[in-house]
Amino acid sequence: MPNTDTIRTVIGVIGNIISFGLFIAPAPTFMKIIKAKSVLDFKPDPYVTTVLNCAMWTFYGLPFVSKHNVLVLTINSIGLVMEIVYTLIFFVYSTWPKRRRIILIIACEIIFMFIVVFCVLYFVDTINRRKTIVGVICIIFNVAMYLSPLTVIRRVIQSKSVKYMPFLLSLANFCNGVIWVIYALLKWDPFIVIPNGLGTIAAIAQLVLYAMYYRTTNWDEETPARVRDNAIEMQ
Repeated sequence: MPNTDTIRTVIGVIGNIISFGLFIAPAPTFMKIIKAKSVLDFKPDPYVTTVLNCAMWTFYGLPFVSKHNVLVLTINSIGLVMEIVYTLIFFVYSTWPKRRRIILIIACEIIFMFIVVFCVLYFVDTINRRKTIVGVICIIFNVAMYLSPLTVIRRVIQSKSVKYMPFLLSLANFCNGVIWVIYALLKWDPFIVIPNGLGTIAAIAQLVLYAMYYRTTNWDEETPARVRDNAIEMQ
């Protein structure tokens, strides 16, 4: 019979594969953006939020912050690179007001990350305390990452359309949340259980919305977003 550590490693590998699926899920959305040469009505929130989330979890997975979390480190470092690429694409095809907002958010994230890393490494001298401090911060941003697609929930309900709430992203969030909850339960880690448990609930809400409004979505409708964006940029 395999022991708990072996099972946890296998679950972690599966979690890495599913998490990679989560990170690759927005690819069709960005193909649309590149083809249209516009961000249309898509929002940058999930991507700029996930940049900081991946950066924090990469830091959390380092051996001098928490032990036995190499699989957390590997997938989040990959995710960090991918989310930076997504954010850059969004930036290129956005109008100046949206670019300015992205620059402001990313600048704040870089400053925040620098402060956290500096303070933890220079003022916290034990791994357990480092794990607790960074873990609590990770919980906050992991929940923010899972909830960020819900920023379009009002638009979905008002328009009865899920055109701008990507299904693959919601599904990947659900699968990702479930597998990492199982991973953390095998060797109790509340800093992984709590955000991924909440993330699973948030993903279920998104999938329910998708099921409710899928049939009322006009997939062929062209949006005037590009026209509106150009008008805003000229003001």
